[in-house]
Amino acid sequence: MLTKRIIPCLDVKAGRVVKGVKFRDLRDAGDPVELAAFYNEQGADELVFYDITASSDDRAIMREVVERTANQIFIPLTVGGGLRTVEDMHRMLQVGADKVSINTAAVLNPKLITEGARRFGSQCIVLGMDAKRVTVSSPVRWEVFTHTGADGGRGTGLDAIEWAHKAVELGAGEIVVNSIDADGTQAGYDLELLRAISESVTVPVVASGGAGAPDDLFQALITGKADAVLAASIFHYGTYSIRDVKKFLLNKGIPVRLEVGKP
Repeated sequence: MLTKRIIPCLDVKAGRVVKGVKFRDLRDAGDPVELAAFYNEQGADELVFYDITASSDDRAIMREVVERTANQIFIPLTVGGGLRTVEDMHRMLQVGADKVSINTAAVLNPKLITEGARRFGSQCIVLGMDAKRVTVSSPVRWEVFTHTGADGGRGTGLDAIEWAHKAVELGAGEIVVNSIDADGTQAGYDLELLRAISESVTVPVVASGGAGAPDDLFQALITGKADAVLAASIFHYGTYSIRDVKKFLLNKGIPVRLEVGKP
């Protein structure tokens, strides 16, 4: 089994890290630069930085904050939010991002995935997906939502599984699957959604939305078949440390790296 990645997520609004439940009732979690440095020292495998209202506010991502964040870490950094063109991607890579994540822009202009992959390589292009269950009985269906930084987002009519498959065909090298239903609830990931997407694509899938305890991350990796797990609330508010989670996973037989993030 390949080494699994533990990835803290910084949802940034107005220059501060925030976290809510299903994108609502946001509360402050700290300074993104300070948190990035902390997680780097704690042994995070990667870091994700989302400017969560850039798309809904129709503005560019906060370049200066991204640059200061990148300067504090020695682990891969993925940046997303408000990236609408290949030049937007290039600017983020120039200031220190290793990968760029596109969600709303990819739905509105799927060719952006291909254009980014051709210029920077598929390994740099991450599809961010916010999905919500729209049917409960079999067959279960999840719909892709965009503009999720404002009022819960907008439904697109796109089937999440079909969109994941298409995005990979277009050139996406990784998919972050976030369950809107589970986001911020700390009640566990949507394992059914994760498994459905993991089994339908050939690129790494990152679980997002719902982590409340180390066992939730374990279940996402085993039952959900994810390649990596992203979490926010349990790390930001000190419920568990990254080392706590990694030791738990190691004891469960999941290969993880305890020492990362050093220069």
